[in-house]
Amino acid sequence: MFYQPRRNDHGLPFNPFSACLVPRPIGWTSTISETGIVNLAPFSFFNGVGYTPPTIVLCPNGPHSEGGQKDTVVNIEATGEFVINMATWSLRDAVNTSGTSFPRAVNEFEEAGVTPVSARLVRPPMVGESPVKLECRHIKTVRLPSYDPDYPFHAIFGEVVGVHIESDCIVDGRVDFARLDPIGRLGYMDYVRVDNTFEMILKEMDVLTRPDAGPPKT
Repeated sequence: MFYQPRRNDHGLPFNPFSACLVPRPIGWTSTISETGIVNLAPFSFFNGVGYTPPTIVLCPNGPHSEGGQKDTVVNIEATGEFVINMATWSLRDAVNTSGTSFPRAVNEFEEAGVTPVSARLVRPPMVGESPVKLECRHIKTVRLPSYDPDYPFHAIFGEVVGVHIESDCIVDGRVDFARLDPIGRLGYMDYVRVDNTFEMILKEMDVLTRPDAGPPKT
């Protein structure tokens, strides 16, 4: 099949676009307002985009149910700080609950039944039960074009300034994905559990690491 998104002429009962971008990590984001109100929300348009410095992009799209920008956007732009907490299988219900469009004054940590713990370098609390937490500082927000002016699009870039990894999730000097047990987003209301991994070595790396390999090409 072929369709043009501007025409929305796919002829299917549900938009297939997000189902073509799978799996996606979940940016389970904690922020705090200028007045100290804590917020926790998951976003599946999220990923890493750079290594030096480590940089992530988060897209908290759409309006808040009470009008205006989502709390995540408002809080990040006001304070310049946020935390990405890894979403895992054991935390799936908490992640789902925190995605509810609560009133602005509601603390999603309490609604989701997770523990706020202090970060080291930023003000927003972290999810204590999450095995990986990324403390981030806001770099910039890019306003993206939207077909619907009432449904704003944003791409928020942040520098990762602090990384927390649970010690029992590190085995032989490497992060053990089975112990992390992360979940990701598919299309529609579908998710994936990362409980089966495999390794592939790039051919060029294999050649360079062979005992008979010559000097690398320049």
